[in-house]
Amino acid sequence: MKKIIPLLFIILLFGSSLQAQEEGKKEKKYSLNGYITNMQSFLMYDGIDGLWQNDNLIHNRLNFTWFPSDKFSLNLEARTRFFSGDQVRFTPGYADMMGMDNGIVDMNWNLFSEPSFLLNTQIDRAFLTYEKGNLNISLGRQRINWGRSFAWNPNDIFNSYSFFDFDYPEKPGSDALRVQYYTSATSSAELVAKIDSAKKVSAAGLFKFAAWGYDFQFLAGMINERDYVVGTGWEGNISNISFKGEASYFHPKNNFQDTTGVFSAGTSLGYFFDNSLFLQTEFLYTSKEADFSSVITEPLGAKSLSFTKYNILVNVSYPLTPLFNVSFSAMYYPGVNGFYAGPTFTYSLGDNLDFNFIVQSFYIPDFQLFESEEENLKLSFAFLQLKYNF
Repeated sequence: MKKIIPLLFIILLFGSSLQAQEEGKKEKKYSLNGYITNMQSFLMYDGIDGLWQNDNLIHNRLNFTWFPSDKFSLNLEARTRFFSGDQVRFTPGYADMMGMDNGIVDMNWNLFSEPSFLLNTQIDRAFLTYEKGNLNISLGRQRINWGRSFAWNPNDIFNSYSFFDFDYPEKPGSDALRVQYYTSATSSAELVAKIDSAKKVSAAGLFKFAAWGYDFQFLAGMINERDYVVGTGWEGNISNISFKGEASYFHPKNNFQDTTGVFSAGTSLGYFFDNSLFLQTEFLYTSKEADFSSVITEPLGAKSLSFTKYNILVNVSYPLTPLFNVSFSAMYYPGVNGFYAGPTFTYSLGDNLDFNFIVQSFYIPDFQLFESEEENLKLSFAFLQLKYNF
């Protein structure tokens, strides 16, 4: 019965919302959109001539919004994924990992779990919003995005994400109460309280304002009842160059007198050329290093955004034709003399239909992956993705 409930929910949501759209076009009280993708992926160990792992993912997303009045709105968003291939067969505990829910309410279900495939549904947005004048209040599972930069976000303290997870552009959400008040056209204050699956509370406040041609923000709070946090961020321009940055400092609640705090900070510069070429560079410093396998497979907390202290990113994007876009991201990790390279090719096959070819390749010398001996790590992912938006 537990497996049937979410499946029925998705079917009813899809069918009833389509009917409501047809019946209520003039009132515009309902909206539905989403996408479906089919992605074939290849994981290559030790280069293209090494061992290969093949997987397939069919991913459907539905975004449903209901406007019962001019002050209230209800958002329900769900993603359903069908996994098959080597990763499902050979990764111990894979189904349990995909079925985990970090919120106080478990809204992640493995509908079918077999040795060769897995069907999973997750509701990652379910929140009610009230708006009146300058006041905005939202309650439920929602995305709280305080980050400013492109790849690494020390200010994104509630629901960080992995830069390498391109198949999840919506990014994770949090079970939270969020209160926003716009003090002027260019300034606002907000308070957020979040609770997770371990019943740990995170709470923080953010104040935004504009000055000297820049947007600034300051935040302070406590994360998971464990760390105090303070942070700041900014966004503006130096001539025609965009200039963004953010920094956060975390200090343990139970060891407030010592110096075991964690500091993360990053800056980003970006420039659009007249020929539509976009060039961006970003730098991150973090005093707390994460595990490499976690960085590339799952969202991390804002305390540990990379597996090395110093990180440099260069990103280039250029539309070769109106239908064909090419981008390339490269990261350098000075502490281990390693690098990442990620080209992306996107071609529009028609209205709302795109084909993507994406490569993610890592090279780290003298690196120990899991419990293996230290060796030169060569790890590459290749993805063929067909995506239809509706």
